[in-house]
Amino acid sequence: MERHQTTRVGTGIEGLDTILRGGLPAHRLYLVQGDPGVGKTTLALQFLLEGARNGERTLYVTLSETREELTGVAASHGWDLAGIDVFEMSAGESASTADENTLYLPSEVELGERMAALLAEVERVQPTRIVLDSCTELRLLAQTPLRFRRQVLAFKEGLVRRSCTVLLLETPIVRGGDAMLQSLVHGVIEMEQLSPLYGAERRRLRIVKLREVKFRGGYHDLTLVDEGVRVFPRLVAAEFTPGFTKGVVSSGIPSIDLLVGGGLERGTSMLLLGPAGSGKSTFAIRYAVSAAERGEYVTMFMFDEGLETLLVRCAVLGMPLEPHLASGRISVHQVDPAELSPGEFAHRVRREVEQNKARIVIIDSLNGYLNAMPEEHFVVIQLHEVLSYLRQQGVLTILTLAQHGLVGPTMTTTVDVSYLADTVVVLRYFEATGRLRKAVSVLKKRTGAHEDTIREYMLGEEGLAVGPPLTTFQGILTGTPTFVGDPGEEGPLLEGAK
Repeated sequence: MERHQTTRVGTGIEGLDTILRGGLPAHRLYLVQGDPGVGKTTLALQFLLEGARNGERTLYVTLSETREELTGVAASHGWDLAGIDVFEMSAGESASTADENTLYLPSEVELGERMAALLAEVERVQPTRIVLDSCTELRLLAQTPLRFRRQVLAFKEGLVRRSCTVLLLETPIVRGGDAMLQSLVHGVIEMEQLSPLYGAERRRLRIVKLREVKFRGGYHDLTLVDEGVRVFPRLVAAEFTPGFTKGVVSSGIPSIDLLVGGGLERGTSMLLLGPAGSGKSTFAIRYAVSAAERGEYVTMFMFDEGLETLLVRCAVLGMPLEPHLASGRISVHQVDPAELSPGEFAHRVRREVEQNKARIVIIDSLNGYLNAMPEEHFVVIQLHEVLSYLRQQGVLTILTLAQHGLVGPTMTTTVDVSYLADTVVVLRYFEATGRLRKAVSVLKKRTGAHEDTIREYMLGEEGLAVGPPLTTFQGILTGTPTFVGDPGEEGPLLEGAK
């Protein structure tokens, strides 16, 4: 049996159309509900502007805002409403005549007059897209739920019969919206605005119901920008088919490659664990510079360190980034955790991989990434989706995570994500010969064998230097090791650290 193909209507919002699997089924009635300021009017205008771009007649019916106010909203986004008909059903139009009526309730007369005027305007314009802003005003005019339901049904029958696709905007009185109204429409789009304790407000969207369409469920982040509403579909790694050329990524330093078993495989992730200042970012940048020298593209998301500080530090360590930034081989994105939603971050990662063909993605650090989450107990799930997506794209992902404390075996992390990474590298401070030194070791590597030794490393003008295994010390990971070598032997310590 051949499946019927429903005509779709694009909303003009790319991310929303992706969630809707191509757009809204045409000639139906839909409800867009949300708190004031969440972006309902902006979304509705984009819906009508998309129709105008396609040569359709469109109509915006406003019961609460004036034409000037609506024009001001459009102007703030750089839009011209010349292609949209605006019909004002102002509350003040029939105020004087309602007071003169003595046989009927003023609300009955006013509601009937307004609906008759609206249908007459629809007959005149002949639109294929209509926005009614808002159902709240109609509800007040109807006064009783029964009259409101009848009016919506009549409205639905009259407009859908004219082959119109209609958006009803509503600010719900109760959380979750009006179940009766939701049952009358073909689909419900719910928009929410969250207010974290610090930082900008967060907005999100979900499809409560949509007949005929297997939409992408769950919450999807959205932002209001100059271009209008931007929706970031929730990342689902299972929707992407893996397929890439396998290979090994070198750090450019033989001793580091030996430590991780010959190099890191593409499509895997490495987590660098260590206290502040131990060199986690330097290890990550070493891989970035080496990849750029091979002609590959690397993208870095910096949650903690500023770009200027990063450039100065890399120049001092003999790994200048300016040439690679100028050539476009490395891009650095400064991320403000207080202003970024997880959905927008995932969208940026996808853009770097799919459009710019990034082969290495560095997230520095997960502490900042965690702070960008509106609800921290979902951070691991969201990170798992990002890492799974990058794995299927054949991208090497390097993550850094700062641990609390500087020296000692009891250092902890804010969240345990070590099981998500394929390779875990631990950096530690330790004391020897009266100096503070640094040690590196690999705790695990899923894709093959790795060294189980502990090596000293040093950061200097010549970059990152890694020494031989520290065979004459015991207890390095505690921070205060014991020398177990022969008397008079200092051990295989790096000379620059003495």
